[in-house]
Amino acid sequence: MLTPVLDPGSSRPLYEQLYLQLRRDIESGALRSGEKLPSKRALSAHLKVSVVTVEGAYGQLLAEGYIRSEPKRGFYVSQMEAPPSAPAAPASPAPEPAAGEAPPPLYDFSTNAVDTSRFPFSTWAKLMRQVLSAGDGRLLAALPPQGVPELREAIVRYLHDFRGISASPEQVVVGAGSEYLTSLLFQLLGREGGYAVEDPGYPKVWRLLSHQGALVCPIPLDEGGLRVDALRWSGARVAHVTPSHHFPLGIVMPIARRRELLAWAAERPDRYIIEDDYDSEFRFSGRPIPALQSLDQEGRVVYLNTFAKSLAPSLRIGYMVLPPALAERFRRDFLFYSSTVPSFEQYTLARFLEGGHFERHIARMRVEYRERKAALTACVRELGIPGTLSGADAGLHMLLRVENGMAEEELTARAREQGVAVHPLSAYHLAPPPQDAPATLVMGYARLSAAELHEAFRRLRTAWAPGETVRSS
Repeated sequence: MLTPVLDPGSSRPLYEQLYLQLRRDIESGALRSGEKLPSKRALSAHLKVSVVTVEGAYGQLLAEGYIRSEPKRGFYVSQMEAPPSAPAAPASPAPEPAAGEAPPPLYDFSTNAVDTSRFPFSTWAKLMRQVLSAGDGRLLAALPPQGVPELREAIVRYLHDFRGISASPEQVVVGAGSEYLTSLLFQLLGREGGYAVEDPGYPKVWRLLSHQGALVCPIPLDEGGLRVDALRWSGARVAHVTPSHHFPLGIVMPIARRRELLAWAAERPDRYIIEDDYDSEFRFSGRPIPALQSLDQEGRVVYLNTFAKSLAPSLRIGYMVLPPALAERFRRDFLFYSSTVPSFEQYTLARFLEGGHFERHIARMRVEYRERKAALTACVRELGIPGTLSGADAGLHMLLRVENGMAEEELTARAREQGVAVHPLSAYHLAPPPQDAPATLVMGYARLSAAELHEAFRRLRTAWAPGETVRSS
């Protein structure tokens, strides 16, 4: 295994020492193109340094293009020109898939990833060092169950300035991702009555509520989002919605429908709305849509969000803003739960928000993702892909309605033969979609560069050409 020599007494940070030595080994050819690097955890254990140190080094190498990250496989040395003094060694062959196992796609349009190579590693590492150097013992103390006050206060200020939400830190609960917080909400709201979910919608919400024992009621949508008339007919008591940017259709719920939904919740004292604001930061035209919670005068909306899309999925930091009455009930009945996010990450994120780093990062990523969205649109137009795109105003995915006569199953199978993973809209339906529904694909583009998008669509053009047949595997 790699054994760079690091000097803890040096004025240069450990992560920078590691980055420089790995870069030198790559440039010299000691680390060959295509060679797999140790995992962050394995290398940190081997060198007896923190995982954060290795993350900082790998992050800088990713940003400069010395290495590449392959989802679920690890880090690999990028293709480099051979140094003048010696010919380049041959790249290591890619590992063969196990018998009967399909090889991973070369290009994946899934929606569950972001471009982590743009994560502000140097800023994050600096803030982590500040938290460590504070040395006031808070890192070792028991955490408040709702999260550290500094982070909850920073979240409240951010929501007030950018989402129009007025709340107090006492209403905020920090937890390890939306799945954990949704489970906690289910216990807080109770299992009585049905839980309405959007159909189509986010499958993990359906599965999570079902496994908790909830009666899940799929509610159809129209051009305004979730149909309140169908919600009334269902008899559900709680509605889970994505009003600012519906997943995956991209619908923005208009103000009239929002008020109708709030009126439904106000009709009975036990009705609530869970507003999942999963990617509200990424809106590319016009001003951000105000949160549904900002219109709530009756205390019926629970606001839910995470930093998975805006920063990185691995941070596993989410939060919810409870209406005052629910917040009081939470403090009365649920404070026996321990906080599920380590204090180190909470204090670091609080400084990241307070210092304005989060807004600057979002501004940079909004420009980057806008360019990728434009590249995807250009690929469909210039390569003659037989389809139309929709949902371009916000979020990190678009819908591609393919108009070549093929069904979604055939489209995905042909794409897979060309090394491209595309995802059918029908997979997001709880109830069977209409028989005459057009073949539509959900195309997440956050993880793919402009060059990768072009190559992926070039392969899709071949895959979906008339008269082609899918090769048997």
